[in-house]
Amino acid sequence: MNRAFAVALAMAIAGGGVLGPAQSSPLSADVKADYKTVRDYFIRAAEKMPEADYGFKPSPHVRSFGQQVAHVADDQYNLCAPAKGETRKAAYTEIENTLFSKADLVAALKAAFVYCDVAYDALTDASGAEMLPSGNHRTRFGMLNWNLWHTWEHYGNVVVYLRMKGLVPPSSEKMHGMPMQ
Repeated sequence: MNRAFAVALAMAIAGGGVLGPAQSSPLSADVKADYKTVRDYFIRAAEKMPEADYGFKPSPHVRSFGQQVAHVADDQYNLCAPAKGETRKAAYTEIENTLFSKADLVAALKAAFVYCDVAYDALTDASGAEMLPSGNHRTRFGMLNWNLWHTWEHYGNVVVYLRMKGLVPPSSEKMHGMPMQ
């Protein structure tokens, strides 16, 4: 990183005014925007898959579509709780082990993202640099970034499931008047 950028970044994080008020937390703003994108894609994918295909597995050795949805819902709690300074009270795979219908899983996924929304909404560049308590050995930013890439990873999985069922994933739907494949 060049010195001028490092100084500007440090001043922005410390509130030194190098960046305008809307840009005072540019790193966390990017993470928040990416989180909202994958959150919305994942919810739309969960809503798009027909109930009859929630048990679909491309291979016997992988999670079903419904289990993918449940896993992502579980990990919104598992990964955002530490970032919020909380401990999840439920089992690590509570949703994956107890919910199976599309209606229940979509509702659980939406609730889990609402839980995480609070952590992302509160994130600033300064708060993101704070080390988390409870032995995580991560910063708040690191924990939320882990949640972000994990959600993208599983969105990539469900894209394949949707395609195998002849459905266009939300990220490939018509955008800005141009058809996408």
